[in-house]
Amino acid sequence: MAVLDELIRSIELWIRASRKHDVNAPNPELDPVLLVPGIGGSMLNAIDENGKTERVWVRIFGADHEFRTKLWPRFDPSSGKTISVDEKIKIEVPEDRHGLYAIDVLDPDMIIESEGVCYYHDMIVEMIKWGYQEGKTLFGFGYDFRQSNRLQETLDRFASKLESAYASSGGKKINVVTHSMGGLLVKCFMALHTEIFEKYVKCWIAIAAPFQGAPGYITSSLLNGCSFVEGLEAYFFISKWSMQQLLLECPSIYELMAAPSYKWETIPLLQLWTEKKDSESGKSSILLESYDPSKSLPLMVKALSNNAVELGGLQIPLPLNSEILKWANKTHELLASAKLPSQVKFYNIYGTNCGTPHSVCYGGQGDPVSDLKQLLFMEPKYICVNGDGTVPVESAKADGLDAIARVGVPADHRGIICNRHVFRILKHWLKAGEPDPFYNPLNDFVILPTAFEVGNDNKDADIHVTSVKEDWQLLFQNNCQGNNNDDLLAMVGSLSVSSEGKDGLTDEAHATVVVQTDCGKHVEVSD
Repeated sequence: MAVLDELIRSIELWIRASRKHDVNAPNPELDPVLLVPGIGGSMLNAIDENGKTERVWVRIFGADHEFRTKLWPRFDPSSGKTISVDEKIKIEVPEDRHGLYAIDVLDPDMIIESEGVCYYHDMIVEMIKWGYQEGKTLFGFGYDFRQSNRLQETLDRFASKLESAYASSGGKKINVVTHSMGGLLVKCFMALHTEIFEKYVKCWIAIAAPFQGAPGYITSSLLNGCSFVEGLEAYFFISKWSMQQLLLECPSIYELMAAPSYKWETIPLLQLWTEKKDSESGKSSILLESYDPSKSLPLMVKALSNNAVELGGLQIPLPLNSEILKWANKTHELLASAKLPSQVKFYNIYGTNCGTPHSVCYGGQGDPVSDLKQLLFMEPKYICVNGDGTVPVESAKADGLDAIARVGVPADHRGIICNRHVFRILKHWLKAGEPDPFYNPLNDFVILPTAFEVGNDNKDADIHVTSVKEDWQLLFQNNCQGNNNDDLLAMVGSLSVSSEGKDGLTDEAHATVVVQTDCGKHVEVSD
């Protein structure tokens, strides 16, 4: 195995050496950026009692075994911290490359980089092209994503990261860019440490943040597990069952359940097909029963009541953890009370056009649920809403903050942070590179003059009239499905032509260009 590992690393180094990225000269005038990932977006190392360090998240070789023995946690209600079942194991996040190493490619040993392990890689490469420099204007914050988003230990590390990035950049305030659950972590920090946040942060850009939870995804993950990679790689990665056992002891996952106080326009439901027998006639009928988030919790508790794992010869019960539910409810209260400091700008980018699990259904008319414990072994069916495949649009938009802008982008939950449209928005908001006066992120239309002709149409000696002819190119997103175009503003521009005669009199002509934001991308020109 050692020889194989060495061979793989050699091949990987050779492949990387053959890749070339366009790199612009660092621009010291840029304001610093701090990237914060979501759940599963930080590399985690396990350190044993002898000081041996080994990466346990993410890895392909021996992934499931190492995951179970080193990362499976137990929640400590007295501290709010989740610790590995093997208490001799300490979990740490590597800090190499000013925190960027841990959130870049999560498994650097992969011969061929895959979307499942390349987290912020594309965005880091893109930002370096814009003139950002690691350790000067570009930083990363990885964290143990098993923990609560309000765990003081994590928030203390975040405060230190803000302070060090501020100092390393010469005392410039920081632009924080978060993805997914990283938005909840930052919002918790902002609520508990408002003064520190306001002192060091200039703006916060949240991408695909589940501000009110990701109900469908989390419900099925707690009952049936989930996989972080798809396709062939899933056979070599961590099993859904192993992931489920970890999630049941992670406060962060419970904090992604539907926010209890939020008034949903579309209520997330747990639906069960069940068989009911009429007490008088004795006839049976199959009914579909629906439960809102508050009523579905007791059902999930019963379904998981006998769940247990065996590790190191010990039988460890892993039901739905009532202590974590209490902790998560307080986190939801904190998130609902958070206020944006007046000096900090907030922007929200969310994913659209993907069917997103919102309600979860078990059983069927021909296969009703007779025992709630069956849910753990049944295939869930989803009732989907518009979103990014993980976070519903309704949840992502409901940040409860005074946002400068909220922009929906057709993209899935992980793909959104390597989306070229998102890069263009970030570049604009971060004021990186040359400013583009034609670009408006709110509707993502760019009108560019591609040809410009000036000629003299009148040869009269007494007057010179200049004619102007322009050709325009309209750039836009091709996919209109699911976009709420009523929220978009029409773009209005104008052209004017003037001529002056010898008598000093001036004639003028004006034309107005209106770009409508319907899916036909209609352009009107009037004089």
